Order: sequence, then structure tokens, then C-alpha cells
Amino acid sequence: MGQGTRTTTATAHRRIRLGISSCLLGEKVRYDGADKRDGYITGTLARFFEFVPVCPEVAISLGVPRPPIRLVGSPTAPHAMGIANPDLDVTAKLAANGRRMAQRLDDISGYILKSKSPSCGVERVKVYTHRGSLAGSGRGIYAAALMAALPLLPVEEEGRLGDPDLRENFFARVFAYRRWQEIAASGVTAARLIEFHTSHKLTLMAHNLAAYRRLGRLVAGASRRNAKDLSTRYIHGFMAALAQPATPRRHANVLMHVMGYLKKRLDAEDKVELLELIDACRLGQVSRAVPLTLLRHYFRRFPNPYIAQQVYLNPDPEEFRLCG
Repeated sequence: MGQGTRTTTATAHRRIRLGISSCLLGEKVRYDGADKRDGYITGTLARFFEFVPVCPEVAISLGVPRPPIRLVGSPTAPHAMGIANPDLDVTAKLAANGRRMAQRLDDISGYILKSKSPSCGVERVKVYTHRGSLAGSGRGIYAAALMAALPLLPVEEEGRLGDPDLRENFFARVFAYRRWQEIAASGVTAARLIEFHTSHKLTLMAHNLAAYRRLGRLVAGASRRNAKDLSTRYIHGFMAALAQPATPRRHANVLMHVMGYLKKRLDAEDKVELLELIDACRLGQVSRAVPLTLLRHYFRRFPNPYIAQQVYLNPDPEEFRLCG
């Protein structure tokens, strides 16, 4: 395809579906009958994604309002128990619900969970001793079961989305995972695996250069016979690589690499301007969207087949707005 005409999966299909804790959408499902409506989620993200709300505590019939629960015991293997009634132990029910929802929500491309929740919290959830003192921190029971059942699924807490780097990283993983889901749905072949890797080369370079090289060697050995087995190893390595946030320095290195494809096309003044913007990106003074927009402009004037394939420069419009 020509520059800028690559059809991406998110634009070719319905909106990407994300699982989400119901309370974050304003549903009054908290133990006290309240909600935890998040304005960024309901005001901004709702324009980009289709949400699939779940409240695991309501799903196991705890009711609203209900006696509050907390994590008790070992931080590595806590139990979800009633605060007022320690005989109430819903650990098994919450874990079973997490595994059940992992099977039911097999088409979601990411999940936003409520932070600090004994059911939904992804990290730093308070764990108490049986006597009531703080024992440490752990992961919510539902979240732990869900993530164990869906290890590739991008998962994040709503509180961490306030950090620009963590937010960009989460959505980059969501869109990449959605592209992989489309390939998996149509059947992974050696050709499709190679095409996926090729289109994400610059993305991998920005996140983890060692993984980029390792996955490249893996794909180089792809054939009709081993494509299925290799694809499993590949996508686990790929998603693990993207879980490492790209830094301004790594972005700048990739942008410099991309600029190399224009070295015979740009005049001295254009090169200086672009170098200044890339350096500003490296220093964190501007977002990568600034030099990226200029590079996209130049590649419209001077098309390059390899660059035209790269998701890094030619993402879905929604991805560019959320991650640029």
C-alpha cells in the first residue's frame, strides 16, 4: 500500500472493547452504595472505546450496600474477608468469577480496574493480619485470577492513567494487542507473523531493543510448519516487551533512526529543525507527537515502503490521539 493508506484493524472494525470496573463508569455498586465515577474515563475514553462493565462483588451476590471486605493473611496469597464478620470469606467466589469472566470476555483488548480494591486492585492493595494490623500489600482476588487466566491482556488501574507515560504505555499495548487478536482470529501463518513483526519493528525498538532483536531472530525461523508454535512464543515476548514503557530517550533514538530514511531528501534547514524537535523530545520538553507529526508530513512528500508499514508512524487515528 502507499504511504498513509494502510488499513488498520481498529479502523476497519468496531470500537475496541475494554473491560472496566463498573464503579468507574458511575454505577452505584460500591459497598456503601456509592460510585467512583472517573471523569477522564467517562468523558474522554468513552469516545474511543466500548466499555464492558463488571463489578465482581455484585456478581457474586454480595449486594448493594454490603458489609465491606478486605484482604487478610499473606500478601502473596491473601483472603478476601469481611471486616466486621471475619467468618465471611469470599476468596474462592471472587477467584472463580475472575476465571469465568476471563473466558466470557475473550474479545476484550484491555481492562481498567479500580485501584486499592480488595477484589479489583492490581497492585499495592492493603493486606492485613488476622489481628487487624497491616501485613503488606498485594493484588485483589478477582484481578489476580483474571490476569492469571489472560496473561497477554493489557491491564491497568484508573489511578495510574493519570501518569502520561503509564497511560501511553497502556493504550499502546491495547491497540497492539487488538491488532494481534485480529490476526489470531483469521489464523496465524508465517506470512502474517512476519508482517505483524515488520509493522511493529519501530514500536519494539522504542520499548525494548533487546526484545526487538530476539523476536526478529524468532520470526526469521518462521515457516508453514512451525508458525502456530512460534506465534505463541512470539506474542508473549512481544507483549512483555511493550510492558516496558518507552522513554523519551528511546523515542528520540527511534525518531533519529527514522530520520535517516530522509537524509537524501531534506535540505539543511529542514534537517536542523527536525533535529531540534527530536532533541526536545529526548529532553522531555515536547511529546513525541511533535517531531512525529513533522516526519509524517515529510513521508507524505517522500513515500517509503518500509516506513509506510510502520505502526509507530502510521497508527490508527485513535491511537495517535491517545498515545502521541
